[in-house]
Amino acid sequence: MAGAKFQYDESGSTFYYFVASFLALILIPSTYWWWPREEQKGDAANKKHECYCHPCNVKKLRLRAAQPWLKLKHRALKFSFIVAWFLLVLMIYKISTLERDYVEYDPFEVLQIDRGATTAEIKKQYRKLSLVYHPDKETGDEKRFMKIAKAYAALTDDESRKNWEEFGNPDGPGAMTFGIALPSWIVEKQNSVWVLAAYALVFIIALPIVVGTWWYRTIKYSGDQVLLDTTQMFFYFFHKTPHMILRRALMILAASMEFDKGHNPEVQERESDNVEIPMLIKDLPLLAEKNKERPFCHPYSVKTRALLHSHLSRLQLPRNTLDQDRIYVLSKCPGLVNEMVSCVSQLVALARMGRVAHTPTLDTVENVMKLSPMLVQSLWENKSPLLQLPHFNDDILRHCLTKKRNVRTVRDLIAMKEDDRRSLLRTLSDEQYIDVLNVCKTMPFITMDVTSKVLDDEDSATITAGAIVTMEVVLSRRPLEELFETESNGDEEDGESEDEKVEEEKSQKQERKPKVWEKQRKKKTKMGGKKPDKLKKNSAKKVVVNVGSQGDSNLPNGPKV
Repeated sequence: MAGAKFQYDESGSTFYYFVASFLALILIPSTYWWWPREEQKGDAANKKHECYCHPCNVKKLRLRAAQPWLKLKHRALKFSFIVAWFLLVLMIYKISTLERDYVEYDPFEVLQIDRGATTAEIKKQYRKLSLVYHPDKETGDEKRFMKIAKAYAALTDDESRKNWEEFGNPDGPGAMTFGIALPSWIVEKQNSVWVLAAYALVFIIALPIVVGTWWYRTIKYSGDQVLLDTTQMFFYFFHKTPHMILRRALMILAASMEFDKGHNPEVQERESDNVEIPMLIKDLPLLAEKNKERPFCHPYSVKTRALLHSHLSRLQLPRNTLDQDRIYVLSKCPGLVNEMVSCVSQLVALARMGRVAHTPTLDTVENVMKLSPMLVQSLWENKSPLLQLPHFNDDILRHCLTKKRNVRTVRDLIAMKEDDRRSLLRTLSDEQYIDVLNVCKTMPFITMDVTSKVLDDEDSATITAGAIVTMEVVLSRRPLEELFETESNGDEEDGESEDEKVEEEKSQKQERKPKVWEKQRKKKTKMGGKKPDKLKKNSAKKVVVNVGSQGDSNLPNGPKV
């Protein structure tokens, strides 16, 4: 706009608008997500299915110890949110009291008269307000009187009225004001040194440190936060050994660089390891601690392998030393197993494209994927899955695998009738039996629905030679409790229908009379042994004759047949 002037907002009023908007933008979603909530009904319902066996209680205590001062943190978080909301309300109040500088100028509103007022009414209202707000009066207000005089001139002076109608201001075109969202003390001259120091601290020191840290972690870790050295080791051994047994895969997992002190400073090395590790190795006959291949022969790899073997064998470890190391190793294993599966799948894809000489076999993929349930269940692959249930031991397992009961899986145990199941677990107390049921009910039951189709084809269900087939796999996960509640209801209905069928069959047998040509069943003789050969021949001969004469008279030489 011609004749416009630009100046900064020295009052810094826009700073309050910026702070209020920024604070509200962060505070509203943060309060929704991170406000400490009390225990909900869903959590209380989940507690009904909790297990109170000794290992579960130890785990609960360990999780609580890992979060010290939890209540104090919740209180501090609530206090911080309350203070932030108080500041937001204070900012909104401050904004509401600010002078509105960008409101359209209206002289009629200043003089408090209607727009259709005559010149005489305008002069009369001006004299009335002057008697109240003139600076010489006791109730005078100089600023208010200047506005009144300006409004009077805009309505009575021809030039002022023309400027007001054209530019919205009786004085003519004014300067356009641009406000920056910063407090006024930042642009003051005496504070320029501190402002420059703050800029230097942020952009010269803090920003390079943050970017350098991020870059260091980027070149050191993969996307799944696994060390790149570990990933390279996985690729090397899976390419070297396409057909890999399960224990070899476990050995590679234990050799991950995440368990080496040189690559991971979180790993703890104690003097007591020199005494406790050799004693633990004696109880692990299949550890292969004398393997000379690198890095399997390194001390950290042998220690980690011993901890994993002891975990799968369910050996008791010293609580304050090796057991703490075992917990840390297990916390890292899910991500590492995921990375192993990813490496094997990439090698398979590269082999399909001809870039790799050896293709990992299906057994290798299966053995790597078996590591995850083994570590979660704390069981070797050849052990019964029932041993993952609380209070189960070899004695109870021996009763499950009998001729009368062939209970091999958790689903088989849940499918049993209540009386039979309680009879099977009669050695457990009522509390222990409830623990077993609670754990069984929360275990997952997964169903898989697989469909194959040919995309971009009119008949997608028809597969022809050379067509690109797309497989869609839908996995459904339900707790065993829901599954067998429905099955138990179905079994009751099936049982009723089966009973009705049995009764109908019995009534039909009673009503049914044997036909004349049907052979009568003879009662067993007291001898109880086999009949002599003569009797067999005679009886067989009689049957053949009867069939030949009665059944089909058209057959030639019927008796001989």
